[in-house]
Amino acid sequence: MDLSTKYMGLNLKNPIIIGSSGQSNSVEKIVKLAENGAGAIVLKSLFEEQILSETSKNIEENLAYFPDAFDYISAYTKENNLTEYLTLIEEAKKKVEIPIIASINCISTKEWTNFAKNIESAGADALELNVSMLPSEENRTSKENEQIYFEIIEKIKPQISIPLSLKMSHFSAGLSNLVRKLSWTKMIDSIVLFNRYFNPDIDINNFKITSSGVFSTPEDISISLRWIALLSDKVHCNLAASTGVHSGEGVIKQLLAGATAVQIVSVIYKYGPEYISTILNDLTTWMEKKNFNSIDDFRGKLSGKENTASFERIQYMKYFGGIE
Repeated sequence: MDLSTKYMGLNLKNPIIIGSSGQSNSVEKIVKLAENGAGAIVLKSLFEEQILSETSKNIEENLAYFPDAFDYISAYTKENNLTEYLTLIEEAKKKVEIPIIASINCISTKEWTNFAKNIESAGADALELNVSMLPSEENRTSKENEQIYFEIIEKIKPQISIPLSLKMSHFSAGLSNLVRKLSWTKMIDSIVLFNRYFNPDIDINNFKITSSGVFSTPEDISISLRWIALLSDKVHCNLAASTGVHSGEGVIKQLLAGATAVQIVSVIYKYGPEYISTILNDLTTWMEKKNFNSIDDFRGKLSGKENTASFERIQYMKYFGGIE
């Protein structure tokens, strides 16, 4: 079976990409993932929020003793974080032959132009921009929220020549229109649907905010599956599916919907890197059974192009209105 695919112009031996996480934050882990069959690896994100938080903490702790050192402390904190990240890229590229995709988790357009240049120089094969945007600011319109995506890619893309992908939120008043317009800019080579947020819960006994679950579940696949299917034949770039893929069956579903590649994370935390081979074996077995010789033979076969009504259906229960 030919499991190869071309993602963002990169040649992948299979469509399984390890998403940005703690599973890709060291050379040792990256080597293990590659040995077990990963098609590409997205490094753990360089977080803008983390850098800003560390900068504020260092300034608060040291400014009283060194009142003139504000600029130095800010620059040092950023440089230290970036240096560690660049070293990870350089060392990973020496150890594995599969594509290494760097990741930046953005909340603004402030810092990333120079960071992106350095990431390319370190040898990253591509850069993924993880724009974490929850439209919770009541004084900001949906248009203003969505403009942030365009501002970030417009600042970064002219500075680099490596492929650029955008991992985005599904929170949008006009998601289809937004994704299509982003693809029309021709500044991004892929859109990853979707990034995963912290899901809050409340501990009623201890009056604390907690998490309702760090890992995704197989049921979470439905959101990205719907939008991959509806958009795969309408955008001018690749689409990668993320969240809820826990098996070979999940990978097959996303490919049938039209995805170019599929990102997995939670299942690796649960079962380890060795589970990649299980997913690939399931994919291969299914292809043999259905007489498909390559991914392209069935990609998009069940996309929204031919099944729009099924993917757009919202009020499903109205068809069972007589059931009490």
